[in-house]
Amino acid sequence: MYEERVCGGILGLVTGDVIGLPIQGLSRTEVRRNPVTGIRGGGVSDTPPGTWSDDSSLTLCLVESLVEKGFDMSDIADRFVRWYQEGYCTPFGRAFDIGFTTSEAVERLIKGISPLEAGPADENDNGNGSLMRILPAAIYFAHLPDLELIKRVCEVSKITHGHPRSQLGCALYAMLVKELLAGEKPEAAYRTMGEKAQTVFADSELEGELGRYRRLIDGSLPKLSEDEIKSTGYVVYTLEAAIWCFMTTVSYRDAVLKAVNLGLDTDTVGAIAGGLAGVYYGLGGIPEDWLAKIIKKDWILELSGKFAALCDSVY
Repeated sequence: MYEERVCGGILGLVTGDVIGLPIQGLSRTEVRRNPVTGIRGGGVSDTPPGTWSDDSSLTLCLVESLVEKGFDMSDIADRFVRWYQEGYCTPFGRAFDIGFTTSEAVERLIKGISPLEAGPADENDNGNGSLMRILPAAIYFAHLPDLELIKRVCEVSKITHGHPRSQLGCALYAMLVKELLAGEKPEAAYRTMGEKAQTVFADSELEGELGRYRRLIDGSLPKLSEDEIKSTGYVVYTLEAAIWCFMTTVSYRDAVLKAVNLGLDTDTVGAIAGGLAGVYYGLGGIPEDWLAKIIKKDWILELSGKFAALCDSVY
């Protein structure tokens, strides 16, 4: 079951990205005129069906680095540079749909700035670009005590996003993933994450950002209406939207479709919700007809299997 959850998480993220990419940028009203029901192509990037974006590329860079090198920040950073410059870990050999903060961070890496200092850390640098790729780190470090898990996940965030708010979003997501990997039901996992968050960040640089995630931490998020959920690229809103979709549905398919049909940053909200749903429902919970259309599916499955075996050996 552990391998099923890990592979489900990675493939779930990629599939959510694939489903959401063609309608990226469309408003909720526009999406409602032609709701997404499965994999399609086209969109702003004019890509064929099954195409995945930077969300999946950077996630897979991280997976491959962990499989081949263990936890090595320099190696992770090097692979991000290769993605940016050479199209490494992309569907067609070229990087596209690159976020501004991520682009700035990789340019800093190219100039020789260390991975822990490369991620911009201003107030305006709180997009979802580290949250969208943090799942492999959340899985890899899930066996560690909470404080150590949080430390490692925040380090991985800092490669592209150094502001405490972005780091905290990654940490909260990782704490939820940890509970789901352990077999907790969504309600219990979400409740535990919220309860721990109220104490585990005490006296850390992240504590001052907890208020930004109040709706997530205080347990009220699943009770909110769709009109109260925003799906922009702001890290707080993205995390809220993804967890809300996961918590208010009962299948992988429903979680991802709910996520992408919110509109706006559809590929990333779909990817993050898909990662959670994939961990919980497992690889078998992802519709086979969706998996069959994913570009480089067999390679992603093989890599995910190696990653699951690696994580299982230390879990």
